Amino acid sequence: MRNYELAFIVEPNTDAEGVTGVVEKVSGFIGAINGAVTSVDVWGRKTLAYPINNHKEGTYILLNAQMPPAQLGELERNLKLEEKIIRYLLVNVEN
Repeated sequence: MRNYELAFIVEPNTDAEGVTGVVEKVSGFIGAINGAVTSVDVWGRKTLAYPINNHKEGTYILLNAQMPPAQLGELERNLKLEEKIIRYLLVNVEN
């Protein structure tokens, strides 16, 4: 198991309950690949540097997790299929 940081942006028209639902769904994706979420940090709504899919704002979320590297393809597939997530970045954190 390796440590990863997953940062993603949720659509701006999603309310607080919807953002919580997206975070729980992503946590479920990580649990499905035998990973574990270690921390979740909601940065809040911020203006994007450039428009993404005609959105000028989004809710930023940083999620730290431990996951097996062989299963990352499945996680990324699920993140791409989640309609509320407009952009994500998955980075391996070196110890």
